[in-house]
Amino acid sequence: MNVNEISEGGVVGTIDDRGMIEQILQTELRWTRAHVELDLETIAGILSDGYRQIRLDGSLIGKTELLDSYRSGARRWQIAQSSKHEVSIRGETAIVIGHWRGKGENDGEPFDYCARFVSIYVLEAGNWKLLFDTSIPLPD
Repeated sequence: MNVNEISEGGVVGTIDDRGMIEQILQTELRWTRAHVELDLETIAGILSDGYRQIRLDGSLIGKTELLDSYRSGARRWQIAQSSKHEVSIRGETAIVIGHWRGKGENDGEPFDYCARFVSIYVLEAGNWKLLFDTSIPLPD
């Protein structure tokens, strides 16, 4: 399959590719909503069992560690937004690059930041699952 992309609302590719891109972006929307609602069931369902994240300090965490950090209740979002998406599909793998906006509280400390992120989704049993993500804060 050729690389097919959507960028700022433009779609290149076949009708089938457009359908996959829409599914991926709907998964990304569910991901952001689940953060604001702290919907751990939805977050867990979106994450692949092999999920990995590179954190700002360079450390790696997996699905269990991420979910445990949410379960503590110490992290809350007022705002979780994903925008300016670029989606590239290669077979059953999709790369999403975009902007993330997060605002809330973590361990009693407020946060409010914007970042550029990259997420890798894989098609598992007909559903797009988040396999990997990382982000870099954008300057204020």
